[in-house]
Amino acid sequence: MENIVVHKAETRGNANHGWLNAYHSFSFASWYNPERIQFGALRVLNDDTIAGGMGFGTHPHDNMEIITIPLEGDLAHKDSMGNTEIIKNGDVQVMSAGTGIQHSEFNPNADQQTKLLQIWLFPNKRNVEPRYQQITLNVADRHNKLSQILSPNADDEGVWIHQDAWFNMANFDAGIATEYKIKKEGNGVYAFILKGNVTINGQELNTRDAVGISGTDTLNIKATTDAEFLLMDIPMNY
Repeated sequence: MENIVVHKAETRGNANHGWLNAYHSFSFASWYNPERIQFGALRVLNDDTIAGGMGFGTHPHDNMEIITIPLEGDLAHKDSMGNTEIIKNGDVQVMSAGTGIQHSEFNPNADQQTKLLQIWLFPNKRNVEPRYQQITLNVADRHNKLSQILSPNADDEGVWIHQDAWFNMANFDAGIATEYKIKKEGNGVYAFILKGNVTINGQELNTRDAVGISGTDTLNIKATTDAEFLLMDIPMNY
């Protein structure tokens, strides 16, 4: 039995701190909605804009798979494992927090903002050794097709995490359609529209809308305008 939940862009939580304007798809920090705690193993989807020269000071995480997808500008990362990196649009970064890490993230450019998605998934293994991975992908590979950016397998395309999850990104021209087969029985898909208008299994979605679909094995996706979107194929029970 197919289950569909639609999260329109304007129903997200919003916290504008001046230096940070954050939209929360799921309950986070001071924004709490008992009907929006998680979608399966997906616990956090934050759509953040960070002002020039600003950022998050050093803070801890544990037992969470943390994925950062920069959309615009640069993000400087520093962590307790000794990683000091800059990530930008086209890159994907993952941290397995495991037994515990500390990190900071800031916008190194005073003259431009940074936009990013930060996504947290519950892991399928607790207290793993913390790890960091960052790769640069060819954004052109997403033109009119799905391009995998994350999986459970180190040998597959994209980054890997400690969870049976697969992420794909796509940039579709208006009128392009595709079918997506869910990778693992019992998984659902949370689709987030970065821009444009997309119809997924009959649901019409606009910029920053999302839909969570479970209880099916196939998604029918069509862009009704030029569009960019992220598909997160994730366990509903974990």
